[in-house]
Amino acid sequence: MIPRLLLTASICALPAALLAPPLSAQLPQKGEPAITAQTERSGGVLTPEQTALRFDHADLVFEVLPDTRTLNGVATLAFTATAPIARLPIDLDRNLPVSAIAVDGVALARSAWSNPEGRLTITLARPLAAGAKTSVRITYGGTPHVAVRAPWDDGMVWSQTPGGRTWFATTAEGYGCDLFWPCLDFPTGEPALVDLHITVPKGLKAPSNGVLLGVDTLPDGRTRWNWRAKHPNTYGIALNVGPYEEISGTYKSRYGNSIPMYYWYLPGEKPQAEKLFAEFAPTLDFFESMIGPYPFGDEKVGVVETPHKGMEHQTINAYGNDYAKAPEGFDWLFQHEFAHEWFGNQLTAANWDDYWLHEGYGSYMQPLYGQWREGRARYATMMLGSRGAILNRRPITQQRVTTEEEVYELDKGGAGQDIYNKGSWMLHTLRSLIGDTAFFDVTRRAVYGRADPKPGNFSPRFGSTREYEALVRTVTGKDYGWFFDVYLRQAALPDLVETRTADTLTLAWKVPGNGPFPLPVQITVDGQLRTLPMTGGKASVAVPAAAHVVIDPDALLLRRSPALEDVAAWKTAQAAKADAAKGKPQ
Repeated sequence: MIPRLLLTASICALPAALLAPPLSAQLPQKGEPAITAQTERSGGVLTPEQTALRFDHADLVFEVLPDTRTLNGVATLAFTATAPIARLPIDLDRNLPVSAIAVDGVALARSAWSNPEGRLTITLARPLAAGAKTSVRITYGGTPHVAVRAPWDDGMVWSQTPGGRTWFATTAEGYGCDLFWPCLDFPTGEPALVDLHITVPKGLKAPSNGVLLGVDTLPDGRTRWNWRAKHPNTYGIALNVGPYEEISGTYKSRYGNSIPMYYWYLPGEKPQAEKLFAEFAPTLDFFESMIGPYPFGDEKVGVVETPHKGMEHQTINAYGNDYAKAPEGFDWLFQHEFAHEWFGNQLTAANWDDYWLHEGYGSYMQPLYGQWREGRARYATMMLGSRGAILNRRPITQQRVTTEEEVYELDKGGAGQDIYNKGSWMLHTLRSLIGDTAFFDVTRRAVYGRADPKPGNFSPRFGSTREYEALVRTVTGKDYGWFFDVYLRQAALPDLVETRTADTLTLAWKVPGNGPFPLPVQITVDGQLRTLPMTGGKASVAVPAAAHVVIDPDALLLRRSPALEDVAAWKTAQAAKADAAKGKPQ
């Protein structure tokens, strides 16, 4: 996901153009349904009934009705009980009322289910024993929740193309999959297999996840698009409907397989679309050379233009960056969302608290790609460009099971954009600490669960912060708990305190909690580079009185910067003055 917007002007790190939805996007109308706190909640502590289900298969039938802004669905869900269970807890927004449910082909009485707050609870005629399988068919439909400012909040985006034709998309990363299909709305609720059947009005297309099995033309001219995807991330399932045109090609992978590539774009944009599509192959080559095989090579690389900014929908990434140009010479939004195919869809954090693995790595891939394309100067420029956005108001992790909101929203205890920017900078510092060979070995093991990934020898997996720390320890043979304690579990940055006498320079780390922090520091003395090991968090070195010393000349260390703190304070003061001049309350 692209960085969640922060509503305070003094701390917003994104361009003003990102503050509003595309002009074509329609906002919710008066009287449209609100969602409950349960539906807004994604993740969190699971109940015993939720943990008692393994999600084997979802067959999802959708009928999109743009004229009435409604959605009808039939979901057939297959589960295996991992423990005895008498009720099925399935998340579904109550604004999509259920009209019928059948379990293993037997229709249930209306009294057998209820959905007062967005948790559809189905009472089974007979409890399931551990290991037993069941199939549940749920017929539902109604007026789904409309996103106000997608993708930073979620729901349906009913829109129109510049030519006035229907253009529709879904986003669900924050509030969850239950906005438009019955699901298990927590990270580990991924179904092993999903079949999608999307019926749309005549003349429209419905690109979605996985492999296209076929398109059926119905007697009235409507079409039904049939897709199949393996192990999709729950919020990564997406509906996209519009009068799309298509560019396609094949990427010959360095791993020997051929990967189909598709881009669905709006009519009239072919020259711009072709330029974006030309970025697909080199970006894919970067990821395969630096990280490892594209995880969904037997399905596709897919991108679709959407009436919202973007989202990492598995094999059908949403793109709404308006073909913006940037000095680094590539489309950062396309590259960021594509990074999530590795960091988010292949490697999925089992707990929202560990989502820096998605966003920190996803953000770090942009400067790393800049280095791969142009060298160290581009990398340094892009890293320094994000440094001032780090807030340090909350730790990146809270060391507990959290909801999505508790990670992304500052007022709910989350770290906000720090899971992006601070996570990226932490990885930058870790890479300098353990070296490229170890860093990318750790990364591959975290993504694929093995050091030697090849097409066919891995599948999507769940990871965690603790596992990542253990991988660093395994690969390097050293315990870097002190490193992660400061950067992940503390809000404040380490402060490098400099003391200089006539002929001696002393550097000492001051860290929150006053624990150990032996992070080496590079310095130059009259242009000569030296590395201080900082054993015990401190080092002294003889330096002539007239020598010119530069601390951390290559900006390898994520550390406190009084200059950036002064800038933030100045911006806050300037904003307060502007508000006072306009008569706004302070």
